[in-house]
Parts: sequence; structure tokens; C-alpha cells
Amino acid sequence: MLRIMILLFTAVVAAGGSFPVHAQDTLTVMSYNIYHAEQAYDEGKGSVQDIASLINEIQPDFVALQEVDEMTGRMAALNDGEPFSLIDSLATLTNMTGYFGKAIDYDGGGYGEGLLSRQPLESQKVMLPNPKGGEKRAMLYVKAHTSTGQAFIFAGTHLGHQFKENRVAQVKAINEYFSTYSQPVMIAGDFNFEPSDKAYDVMQKQWMDAAVEVGKQPEPTYSSKDPQKRIDYLFLSNSSNWKILEIKTVKRNYSDHLPVVGKVVVYPHVVD
Repeated sequence: MLRIMILLFTAVVAAGGSFPVHAQDTLTVMSYNIYHAEQAYDEGKGSVQDIASLINEIQPDFVALQEVDEMTGRMAALNDGEPFSLIDSLATLTNMTGYFGKAIDYDGGGYGEGLLSRQPLESQKVMLPNPKGGEKRAMLYVKAHTSTGQAFIFAGTHLGHQFKENRVAQVKAINEYFSTYSQPVMIAGDFNFEPSDKAYDVMQKQWMDAAVEVGKQPEPTYSSKDPQKRIDYLFLSNSSNWKILEIKTVKRNYSDHLPVVGKVVVYPHVVD
């Protein structure tokens, strides 16, 4: 067997090829606007178990969650009057580690971004600009390593839906924040813009749209009942090398958005 492996190695090198990237550098990531874990088309019915079952079915390494409630009256109403932590509940049900980043106070608790990861990590919250007013927005991210040691960042966000000026300002802030980072960065979420919008053009200055790069017609993500718009994305830093194996939506109507799932290979940062 050893002789066969040596001969195989020699043949591959002689042909100018290389062995496949280590499988553990391939990451499955997911983004899902979960509509505060209430069934979007069945008011008053919770969806925590459904969302957790979907995550367990997909088995992602990282999940970016939007519209996450934390100890709110709205959550209590879905839980026999008892408030609870949505992100902690999902973390328990999926055997992952959960992180919450509050964007606003809401209904006796908080509302904002959530992340899940397979390994415990430290999270960082960044508040985003809101020049036109309206609902405040945040970005949440973690620094991580693949099993072979490649450093990268996974971030999630939910841009403002009220004013296009806010979305442009928020994208510019995200671009500036990550402009000095040498690690590959993935950012996923509900960006509330379509590819024809100015904020998308600003995003393109620093990021690759994974659904476009994979070479297939990108799928709409909203609404889950009648998908017509693409406003949920996985973006990859364009200063890094990536291999995008798959980007897809998952047809579920637990929320008014469809979840987006991507499978990517992380490579080191490109030095100019």
C-alpha cells in the first residue's frame, strides 16, 4: 500500500498536479432570517424546533441568523408566558455554540443578530451607521481556524430595510472595518438590497457574491412562499482565494425568507 501511495504521489507531482484540498478546509455555512422564530404564515406558532431540525439536517459549521429575539415578551408569548433566549435554545438543540449581538432594545429584551458555530469562539459586535435614523443595525463576527490551521472570519449582519441611504452607509462601514484584515472573511445575512441597488455595487468593491461566482443563476430568497427577490447573500472577501463548491436556497417556509447554504474551501490571503 505504501508503495502505491508513493507512486501515486510521484505521478501527480510529475504531471504538475496537486492533491485535493484537505476536506476539513471545506466549510458549510448557512444564513437564515428566522422571523424571530415565529411561523411567518401561521401567527402565534413558534418555529424554534423546526429551525433547529433544519440546521441539524444541513449540519453547517457556521450559521448567521437574523431577526433574533432575546428574552422578549414576544418570545414569552410563544412559550406559555416564559421569556427565553432564542440563540441559547438553538445552540442547545443543534449542539453548537451560540452568540447574540443586540442591535436594539425590544419588548423587555433585545433584538439583533445571532451566530452559531461548531466550536466555542469569541464574538465581536459592531454597530453600523444609521444616518437617516430608523431601526439600528449591527454586525456580529467570530475569528476561527479550519482544522488545518487556516485563519478566517465569519460574520453575519442584517442591514436596514427603511432607507437606502442607511444601507449604503452600512456597507461602506463594513468595507472599511474589514479593509485591513489579512484573513479571509465571509459575511452572510439579510442585506435588504437587490443586485440592481447602489448598496450592492458598493459591496462589490470588496466582496464576491458567492451565488454569482459559482456560475449558476442565483436563486431568489424572498419571500419563502413566493420567492421573487434576492436579498439574502453570502459574500466572500475578494482579496482572498476561495473555491465555491455550492450555493443554494433550502425550500422551507418556517420564516418569510429562505435560508441560504454555501459550501466553500478557504485558502490563504492573497498578497499583492
